[in-house]
Amino acid sequence: MFIFVLQTIWLYISELAGKDLDVWIVLKFLWYVSPRLIPLVLPLTILVTSLMVFGSFAEKYEFAAMKSTGISLQRAMGSVIGFIIVLSITAFFFANNVIPYSEYKWQNLRRNISQFQPSMVISEGQFSQIGDMFNIKVEKKTGDRDQFLEDVVIHKKNETKPNGNYTVIIANNGELASEEGSNTLSLILKEGNYYEEIQTKNPGKQKGEPFAKSYFDEYSINIDLTELNNKDIDKENNLNNQNMYNISELRVEIDSLSESYSTDIQSYTKNMYYRSGVEKFKENKISDSAKPPAISSILEIYNPAHQLQIVKLALNNAKGTLQTVDAKKVEFKNKTKRLNKTEIALHEKYALGIACIILFFVGAPLGAIIRKGGMGLPMVVAILLFLTYHFIGIFAKNSAEDGTMHPFIATWLSTAIMLPLSIWLTYRATTDQGIFDFDSFMQRIGRLFGIKRKKKSE
Repeated sequence: MFIFVLQTIWLYISELAGKDLDVWIVLKFLWYVSPRLIPLVLPLTILVTSLMVFGSFAEKYEFAAMKSTGISLQRAMGSVIGFIIVLSITAFFFANNVIPYSEYKWQNLRRNISQFQPSMVISEGQFSQIGDMFNIKVEKKTGDRDQFLEDVVIHKKNETKPNGNYTVIIANNGELASEEGSNTLSLILKEGNYYEEIQTKNPGKQKGEPFAKSYFDEYSINIDLTELNNKDIDKENNLNNQNMYNISELRVEIDSLSESYSTDIQSYTKNMYYRSGVEKFKENKISDSAKPPAISSILEIYNPAHQLQIVKLALNNAKGTLQTVDAKKVEFKNKTKRLNKTEIALHEKYALGIACIILFFVGAPLGAIIRKGGMGLPMVVAILLFLTYHFIGIFAKNSAEDGTMHPFIATWLSTAIMLPLSIWLTYRATTDQGIFDFDSFMQRIGRLFGIKRKKKSE
């Protein structure tokens, strides 16, 4: 757990460092993010500990002593198996109740932390909205508080016409300046240009798109930060994703998304069918006697001028239809991805408990077979097995999100692969066999060649 928490700190260090946060807030952030690490930590922990403990027993001939008194391996593992089953059931309820709550609190706290400094709201390389009137883009931020800005582009809305960006300010560099406790942020721009689109009541003059341009050495903009400075670290935001639901909520969400997806597909299909105009031709059937003489193309009925208009109209309709299809394709792909993610989240809650049991039956027999305890070989073997299990799960879930694999198969694939391995290892450990009997294998090869030689001599 400590290792994975450290990894989380490295992942989110940019969101925590330099924000003037109290230690208590950082600890709260780590406390809320820790439960989401349990699906990674718990299976690995069970695999490592079972390998180390049973490997240590075998290395010190504890199992040999047990078997000499008539205690089988299954009986020796009985109490631990009971503990693992109880732990798996606990893990299921933990994944169903605690993890969704902690996920919501973590995402909520993360969003609130992002509002602790005005400079945090401005991202590099993209437009960021500050207040209702300004959209700001900077190429680079420097300084101990990211207060120095380079290549600043500002779109300012007009107070009378808030739906348009009629003012554009471009500056080579700038600086964010604000006194502690002040609700006003001063943005000092240097070496730039000010462009303003002039709005006139005369439509004729407006067609000429009049604008005013001015150059400045230094220009200051005061931005009201009343809303940003009312920072409440415990403020509840409206957040929503599949990781914040328990099983009952996930089932409702899956039904809702499936029904919405099917309805959208049907309505879009009907819309495209009616737009094609085929329905009109079905109503107006032409009798055989009224059919015109044979022609090679319907366009031959019209004169050349009308033919050109018809072809242009058909091309425009086809292009419009293709654009609509491309847009809907992206929309339906996003809906499919969201539905698949929700189904994966549902199956993951069941898979966690089952994975704990199966990985125990991989680690415990393997430890008894290799007869090595401690932090050496068992740790290496456990990490290799877990990485195999984990990477298979990641690749399968990524395939399921894209729709190339069913979410049910993707979620259970890594567990299903480990199941036969656990059965085989348990059988080998119970019958006092190694993982691979090299002598027996060579004897079988020898017998096979011996049989072939006899057949040749005959």
